[in-house]
Amino acid sequence: MLPEWKPALDALIGARHGGRIEHLAPALRELDRRYPNVPEIAAELGYTLAAQDALPEALAAYERALALGLPSPAEQANTLAGHAICLLRLGKAVEAAHALDSARIQFPNHSEFTAYLALARHQAGATSEGFALLLGLLLETSEDLGLSAHQRTLRALLAPTPADAV
Repeated sequence: MLPEWKPALDALIGARHGGRIEHLAPALRELDRRYPNVPEIAAELGYTLAAQDALPEALAAYERALALGLPSPAEQANTLAGHAICLLRLGKAVEAAHALDSARIQFPNHSEFTAYLALARHQAGATSEGFALLLGLLLETSEDLGLSAHQRTLRALLAPTPADAV
């Protein structure tokens, strides 16, 4: 049996196809007010608010959704990504990096977390570390024959040298 709030949420989410979201935030806020402890509603509110550049409110919605606990791994991963992106867009790169480190532990096969972490490290001033993460991700995910042929050398060049330790 579906929870009482589910049909209303599904109808709202279905209405956002085609990029039309301007009417959704008030309806999602109302649904969230009626069902304040539903992580799926909070996550969708966060997504909608972030898409409308209402970033502080979106961040709060994402954090509430994560604190309440999402029922599926896919929803959890999407909400973690949305939360980290919101932090990045708010200029909170160090916080985003911590959140993304945690997300990578929970979802080691989700390459998007590594890409966002590379960006967070770069924004936080750890440009070399961000570059190394991004190049490592490229080497792991690319099917390019040239990169495959040079993968070992590229990885060796990424490794810290004794001069780096000085």
